Amino acid sequence: MLRLSLFFMVGLTIAISVGLRWREEKVAATRPQQRQPRRGWVAAQKHKLNRWITAAALAAVATLLFFGGINWLRIWQGS
Repeated sequence: MLRLSLFFMVGLTIAISVGLRWREEKVAATRPQQRQPRRGWVAAQKHKLNRWITAAALAAVATLLFFGGINWLRIWQGS
């Protein structure tokens, strides 16, 4: 069960990160173009790291809720 939850969490982290990147690009495309200075390399890496940490946190919460719910269902059924 532990291995399954780790694979579940890794898969969710990747899926959520891709979704967050897609959302950022979509929102940026709908905004009117404004002239802003380009971010440096370090700022871009911090932004990517922030996205991955956010995705990992959301995946951890979803994994806890999902597998915790399965556990409570087993307890309530008496097995």
